Amino acid sequence: MIYKFKNILILLIIISVYSNNILANEKVTLLLDWFINPDHGPIIIANEKGIFKEEGLEIEIIPPANPADPPKLVAAGKADIAISYQPQLHMQVHEGLPVTRIGTLVATPLNCLLVLEDGPIKNLSDLKGKKIGYSISGMEQALLSAILKKAKVKKNEVEYVNVNWSLSPSLMSKQVDAVIGAYRNFELNQMKIEGVKGRCFYIEEEGVPPYDELIFIVNNKNINEEMLTKFLDSIEKATQYIINHPKESWKIFSNYSKELNNKLNEMAWYDTIPRFALRPAALDKRRYERFEKFLYEEGLIEEKISFDKMAIEIY
Repeated sequence: MIYKFKNILILLIIISVYSNNILANEKVTLLLDWFINPDHGPIIIANEKGIFKEEGLEIEIIPPANPADPPKLVAAGKADIAISYQPQLHMQVHEGLPVTRIGTLVATPLNCLLVLEDGPIKNLSDLKGKKIGYSISGMEQALLSAILKKAKVKKNEVEYVNVNWSLSPSLMSKQVDAVIGAYRNFELNQMKIEGVKGRCFYIEEEGVPPYDELIFIVNNKNINEEMLTKFLDSIEKATQYIINHPKESWKIFSNYSKELNNKLNEMAWYDTIPRFALRPAALDKRRYERFEKFLYEEGLIEEKISFDKMAIEIY
């Protein structure tokens, strides 16, 4: 009888400890910027390796129905964290959205001006008189404006063509001579798989100030510093694992969903690794000041605001 009582007592203690651990995990909703892809590597690795749970977090990862929705949903208090883009963040803050950057996921631009390797564009000056495809008006045209300015090509000397999201197909079919908004880790590899060689002109080398491609944003009126510190610590640990174990981390990532396990994602995975932020919580205020000045000079904003109105370092 005593032996049975001890066993029951041990079982109750185990159940109690397990229940307390579950209750201790803080639930956090994270809205992605797009469907799950290698850009989100540290998030998936942190989730699958239990790093979030070690920090006491339970992360619900939600791909958006509409890529434009995450910042709005965070601003409305419908989610805790969202992934956005530094260029868009500037515009969102100017539009009055109560959001702020608290961390960085991808620390370099992924956007590039993509052309056919054997096409008519050998130098940027060759863009004169050519068709350039884009997906989103405003920001991409501002980026292109800076590129054209450096190449000494006037805006009215090129033809802009809205190709929606059909960037690489419109280029490969020669509907356009170049596209802006293509990601160097995806569209370039997509073309390679199709047997078509492409070439990227890296926008940060061609007149556009460098910026953080993917960032974490929150509602600036409801900043939970303890939770966000745990979240960013988890992202940092996961990023370190990816850097140290690229092949093993690819296996973990590609097994997360069968749709991820394909050649394009594998190629993109290894191309994206060097671009993950090694210090996701660190803030480079000069990047925000420079890009704010860039947007002002391009006429996309009427006045410049201080970097601390749109980006913070929570540590």
